Amino acid sequence: MEKVIDAPPQQVFDVLADGWTYSDWVVGTVHVRDVDAQWPRVGTRLHHRAGPWPFSLEDASTVLVCEPPHRLVLRAGLWPAGEAVVVFTLTPTGDGATRVRIGEDFAAGPLRWVRNKLNDLVLHQRNKETLRRLSDIATRQKADGRAGR
Repeated sequence: MEKVIDAPPQQVFDVLADGWTYSDWVVGTVHVRDVDAQWPRVGTRLHHRAGPWPFSLEDASTVLVCEPPHRLVLRAGLWPAGEAVVVFTLTPTGDGATRVRIGEDFAAGPLRWVRNKLNDLVLHQRNKETLRRLSDIATRQKADGRAGR
């Protein structure tokens, strides 16, 4: 899944680097409980709650790779459902815009074994909306002339 965002890569990466904004743009994340001080340094964690109350689950996402402003790889936990590896790739497209690609694959747990077209469609729609929200925040910050929140 990809989207061109009308903001330069650093501006988009600044949103990714602000762990406190994840519940604003990551579909399914309803609350960020804590963010390690050095986020998004490799090994740091973002502690979140996902899913609707009263069924929401508390877990954390861990940074596996951080290459500002071009790449961020996370291991997103949602136990007992499992874990996913999420890869964000940012590529400049000219005129100050960025092509953002998001790839997500279940890496552990029951969700790793539940693969069908319905799940793929739901994941596709979720990532499409996630990128739309990320774009809204990054372009709003560009218009406001500020980096980060």
